[in-house]
Amino acid sequence: MFLSVFDMFKVGIGPSSSHTMGPMVAAARFLDLMRASPFEFAGLRGSLHGSLAFTGVGHATDRATILGLAGFVPDTYDNDKAEAALAAIAETHSVTPEGLPTLQFDPKADLIFDYDHNLPGHANGMILMATDAQGDVILRQVYYSVGGGFVLTEEELAEGKATNDGPAVPFPFHSAAEMLEMANASGKSIAQMKRENEIARGCADSFAKGTARLWEVMNNCIERGLKTDGILPGGLKVRRRAKGIHDALLAERGMNLNAPHTINDWMSVYAMAINEENAAGGQVVTAPTNGAAGTMPAVLRYYLDHVPGASESHIEDFLLTAAAIGGLVKYNASISGAEAGCQAEVGSASAMAAAGLCAVMGGTPEQVENAAEIALEHHLGMTCDPVAGLVQVPCIERNGLAAIKAVSAASLALRGDGKHFVPLDSVIETMRQTGHDMHEKYKETSLGGLAVNVPNC
Repeated sequence: MFLSVFDMFKVGIGPSSSHTMGPMVAAARFLDLMRASPFEFAGLRGSLHGSLAFTGVGHATDRATILGLAGFVPDTYDNDKAEAALAAIAETHSVTPEGLPTLQFDPKADLIFDYDHNLPGHANGMILMATDAQGDVILRQVYYSVGGGFVLTEEELAEGKATNDGPAVPFPFHSAAEMLEMANASGKSIAQMKRENEIARGCADSFAKGTARLWEVMNNCIERGLKTDGILPGGLKVRRRAKGIHDALLAERGMNLNAPHTINDWMSVYAMAINEENAAGGQVVTAPTNGAAGTMPAVLRYYLDHVPGASESHIEDFLLTAAAIGGLVKYNASISGAEAGCQAEVGSASAMAAAGLCAVMGGTPEQVENAAEIALEHHLGMTCDPVAGLVQVPCIERNGLAAIKAVSAASLALRGDGKHFVPLDSVIETMRQTGHDMHEKYKETSLGGLAVNVPNC
């Protein structure tokens, strides 16, 4: 099994990797399908199903799909150009993607939120269609946004599309047990094994530049969030809090009366800064998803700013270790809130962050696996119940608490020798089973939990 760091961590836009980035990617793929087709097209249609329908408005799924059909993609997204394109589409009822003719597309009539028909492959399903001059559908494709910005067609999902296409990698671990066996046999750390796998699939120079850019985008997102206040979009009138908390923490620096637990506020504020930016539709990095984007960068920032002896030279090892754990969770369970609840998103993020921190603080592979296990185990059963379908309540604070759990998990693991009762593989399988058993109303549909017990206005 191979899942690249650049698959697990993708630069994109908020508020949701599965509901915003995924549909935009799906639309871009559909345009490529059209370009490769011999048919002459005149129009576009689409329908959103399952969780994409129920929480699509709050997650800007319609907006993302419209922009994707106009030719926008997450990693080069420009908000000013997007706003201009949306205005033009609303006026002309058409899009003109590069390499295709002008296509008739009225978002209000041609993009349907279908609340009555779930698609069989995944909770996040969508159908995109192209029509001829008579309005007949001549090309149709079903896409599933399976979490973290990953998109599969119905055929790819049915085939169980492998993540191992390409040259063989030297350490093809499919489980945490295999990962530890390979680490012990080779004498290498998890980060070293993961790095060798990455280099086997690409160039060492581009890999180093790519990981540097990932942290740059993550850290820039923290900085923007720490400096921006105001009200988040969406109608709940949620107030940004990261700037105020950060300003207060800076003012308290150097005071002798600070309580030791104030360090928790630093961890939380870094995470909240990112998730407030995500909620506002800003540029973030999936880690492993947008809804959980704040946890792992917050722990890395905590390490760099607050841990004695921390070094920026360890950033790559942190990301590599975290990506290795995230890959195991995705391969053996899920990172999708619509599929397995928030345990799959924030729980996975906390496990990844705990593993990364443990690694850069000198943990052995066994201690790293233990750190990930502790963090994920104590998120089991967590539901995804966003109020009003927005990635704001409880999502923003939840990332902060997950960062605190990650640091505690890493610390506990480092206090031990790596031997522990419950293996990480067992926790990942338990998470998968729990997600399967969880009622649909608790899986990113906003039909249960806080979403129905908190007034939306």
